Amino acid sequence: MLQRSFFNLSVPKFYYPSILPDRPAVQTIPAPEKTTLFLENRFDPTGKQKPTTLSVGDEVKTGQKLTAPDDPACYITATVSGKIVAIEPFDGDYGRQFTAIAVETAPKDTHDEEFANLIEKPTLDLAEQFLAAVPGAPQLALLANPEKPIKTIIINGVDKDFLLCTNQYVIDTERQALKNGIRILKEISGIESIVLVVNETHVRGCAGLGADVKMVADEYPAGLPLMILHKTLGQTLPPGKQFEDIGVCFFSAEAIASIGKAFETGRIPNRKLVTVIDPQGERRLVIARIGTPIRLITKACGITTGNGDRIILGGPMNGTTIYTLEHPVMPDTDGVMIQNSNELALSSDYPCVNCGDCVRICPALIQINLLVRFLEAGQFEQAADEYDLYSCVECGLCSYVCPARIPIFQHIRLGKYELARSLPGEPQSVEEANAESE
Repeated sequence: MLQRSFFNLSVPKFYYPSILPDRPAVQTIPAPEKTTLFLENRFDPTGKQKPTTLSVGDEVKTGQKLTAPDDPACYITATVSGKIVAIEPFDGDYGRQFTAIAVETAPKDTHDEEFANLIEKPTLDLAEQFLAAVPGAPQLALLANPEKPIKTIIINGVDKDFLLCTNQYVIDTERQALKNGIRILKEISGIESIVLVVNETHVRGCAGLGADVKMVADEYPAGLPLMILHKTLGQTLPPGKQFEDIGVCFFSAEAIASIGKAFETGRIPNRKLVTVIDPQGERRLVIARIGTPIRLITKACGITTGNGDRIILGGPMNGTTIYTLEHPVMPDTDGVMIQNSNELALSSDYPCVNCGDCVRICPALIQINLLVRFLEAGQFEQAADEYDLYSCVECGLCSYVCPARIPIFQHIRLGKYELARSLPGEPQSVEEANAESE
């Protein structure tokens, strides 16, 4: 997985570890006694949170949409049947705010049939209304925006981090669902240019799925979207732009398989495939309902945690740390990683030592040693204008090699977030919105 030269004169290289030929068995996690679903908060112009149509005590069915009253595009899908026992606010990272809806699980699923009654004629509007919260979290709304027409859909069959194997497993085992999903996607969107990206190990057998198959190297971070855009389409993303601005959108292989299963069966998929990485670095695959607490996954895998252990959603390079094992599995949770407190590589506030390791390893060829100085000082605009902040592919390699233990990757993500928040028309924090309304 990690290779260094004998004399340590070249940069380390990471390779996506294949799950072939010894593909791990998937462990199924039973439905939890209580499921927690995150509904993303929306705010009115005064900064006041919009209410949901739900109340404590309401009964919900499996597959039922849980929405805000005047914003049907904002919803989550119930993954169990049962009774709502709590509705509380939840603060996510980088300013994201959610309404946490806790459902006490009933002994037996009662399915909501609204979607099943409408699938005879698949449409983009139908998919957007019901399938935005399936495993893989497909951004179907991007396909329906006439102001930014999508010309190419890229299906990413490579995982976000080099220790994850979620999309690898889908590519190898869910090919019929992928084929159905690609067919449905072409039918409802009218987009014929669909590219399936896989790494070298998993390219065999992908030719008959209905997409143009492109191969990327097994070396991380070849599977990250910005790298794929450059290597497979020969394009670069202009600074400050989103993929949809240049007519491209990305879906994970799991998202496309979920769309295929939904229209094939009439049931909205609610079980997420998750790569679990234990403190020893061993990987296993589990499948759990969206909303299942991470605690139940670690327990089923025999992983014990203690005070100070690190819980990461994602992988070691670009994952996000969470503070509680009660955090639920979300539609885009591809991995869960546990690190023991006595083995953590802690970050520090030491100054840069100008070793140049981050510059040598950067796949985007950014002068990271200079960029991070402006980010640490909060000079985000200068970092973007003069030192290529937006060229960062967010692989996390710079933080890995830094001998001063500077959290470079976190500085970069924060800089991008703060710049995006300062743009006209972008979402503000509740405090800023309230201050403006006064």
